[in-house]
Amino acid sequence: MLENRFEKNILTTTVDSLFNWARRSSLWPMTFGLACCAIEMISAAQSRWDFAERFGMLYRASPRQSDLMIVSGSVTYKMAPLVYQLYEQMPEPKWVISMGACANFGGPFDTYSHLQGVDRIIPVDVYISGCPPTPEGLISGILELQNRVIKYDTIAKKQGPERAQNMRYKEREEAGLRQVVSLKQAGPAAHTVLIREPEGERLIPTDRRRLGSGQ
Repeated sequence: MLENRFEKNILTTTVDSLFNWARRSSLWPMTFGLACCAIEMISAAQSRWDFAERFGMLYRASPRQSDLMIVSGSVTYKMAPLVYQLYEQMPEPKWVISMGACANFGGPFDTYSHLQGVDRIIPVDVYISGCPPTPEGLISGILELQNRVIKYDTIAKKQGPERAQNMRYKEREEAGLRQVVSLKQAGPAAHTVLIREPEGERLIPTDRRRLGSGQ
């Protein structure tokens, strides 16, 4: 019945629309659970909500095969360099979801050892509130991210104003500070990470023996 029905029709689109449609329909998140929020993320992927199949999402164990990082849990200063390294290994374009109060602003852990928000080391596109957020909250965040992905500029690689303000890691690369997150680096900056604080940027040691040194 449908034979030859669409034979002479022409579909016009743009490269951005085509690529972004594919990206938003097949986000591949990296398995990166850090605390109790990860339990809710796992629950959202099970049969009741099944958001992985519904949104074409496939969890990957390698950052090089992922375009979405869901930071679900608290990030310590010791873990911060590894989070940054994994983010840098993800191919462009890539996006980040901060899931839960701990990832958003440190949650109840306002201590010497916890990072007060993962957005101090990597750019965040969507924040999901809750302690922990429900699977419905995570699905709502995925829908919001899809609305942002569809607006991505493939050709010019332009970013939205919110993300552009967070992309300080580009400046760190230009300043030659990318090495500070390398755990194999030797020298004074070894085992340190560059953190954005309200008063400015500073190097934070990840070695507990140096946490009280004021560096």
